[in-house]
Amino acid sequence: MPFGLKNAPAVFMDLMNWIESIKDWASPKSPTKIRQFLGLAGYYQRFIEGFSKIAKTMTKLTQNKVKFEWGDKQEAAFQLLKQKLCSAPILALPEGSKDFIVYCDSSNKGLGTVLMQRKKVISYASRQLKIHEKNYTTHDLELGAVVFALKI
Repeated sequence: MPFGLKNAPAVFMDLMNWIESIKDWASPKSPTKIRQFLGLAGYYQRFIEGFSKIAKTMTKLTQNKVKFEWGDKQEAAFQLLKQKLCSAPILALPEGSKDFIVYCDSSNKGLGTVLMQRKKVISYASRQLKIHEKNYTTHDLELGAVVFALKI
């Protein structure tokens, strides 16, 4: 292979096998199975726009005091995350000499940020608010979104 890509076919096959394993992943039947799936999906959350919002109905079922009832909302979120994990994100590669723009926002449900360069998305990130953060003022939440963006 050119450019020293001797392992490219093996790496490509590994990625294809990973995609197939995601496609074949059965709907979770317990909070532990949800945690396993969200742990895997969470590793790639920066590439999935609105990840925390999509995963919210599933995340609630992992809490100790919540009865496990897998319904249509959870199944729709699960299938959407699987689809987004298996599809190519429309992200651009950063150009080192150009300026970056970071957009941050918060709501009463979560924090989100987008890294852009020349009107092209480089990366997304979002997360749900922690229980104690739901009591924060709007100003503190907006500042929290900035801190969240800078930590990534």
